[in-house]
Amino acid sequence: MDAGAGEVLRFWRRRRGMSQLALATATGVSTKHLSFVENGRASPSRQLLVHLADALEMPLRERDRLLLAGGYAPPQGGPGSQDRAMRPLRQALDTLLTAHDPHPAIVLDARWDLVAANAAADLFWDGVDPELLTPPANMLRLSTHPEGLPRIATATPVCSRSLITRLRRQADEDADDALLDLVLEAERHLTAASGQPPRWTGDGVMAGFELKTRLGVVGLHTVIATLGAPLDVSASGLALETFLPVDEDSAALLRELAASRLGQR
Repeated sequence: MDAGAGEVLRFWRRRRGMSQLALATATGVSTKHLSFVENGRASPSRQLLVHLADALEMPLRERDRLLLAGGYAPPQGGPGSQDRAMRPLRQALDTLLTAHDPHPAIVLDARWDLVAANAAADLFWDGVDPELLTPPANMLRLSTHPEGLPRIATATPVCSRSLITRLRRQADEDADDALLDLVLEAERHLTAASGQPPRWTGDGVMAGFELKTRLGVVGLHTVIATLGAPLDVSASGLALETFLPVDEDSAALLRELAASRLGQR
């Protein structure tokens, strides 16, 4: 049975470590009314649910779930509305990905599933276990699995302990068990890795690593930019990860790889 709006609110209030009194004080709602809402004895208005969700800093997908549980359509609801709302964003992302060529660029969702990639990103799939590329390919898994990028890269951004810690915190804050499972899987792969620890040259802003390609080794910097002001839950958590050459030799090799791709068409 699906949870009612009161149950969803109570879950997230407790998740945030707030008492009914604290949430009531923060939102200007009486403790009695909040208690009635949580117990299903009062039917909250859409405005109240949105107000409470804001105070609890609920993830967008959970806000939609709350509204649906309360009997209200999420923002931009209706058949096909998500696809219509996302179309301009997807077109913009496709333009950015294409413009970044001959340098690799990918788009990830909040759980690190691959959403889109440009042609240059093929470098990351060349030499990894094809089973790891079964859609939806997950870049967190691909970056840590011994048959994934560790086969062809000296280090990957996920080797950063600070990133693993951030993703674990995100999974906890969003009550995202699927993301937590991926983080735990990544930690197991990193712990089981033999030999020297992966070389990590990131400083928290830009990370650097080397990637083996069929024409030689390419040095890359990587930057992840999250997309701001999402219009609906489908855009929430999308991130654009771009890769740039660390020196002119790597830049020239990327151009040569791009030219060879064109020559194979």
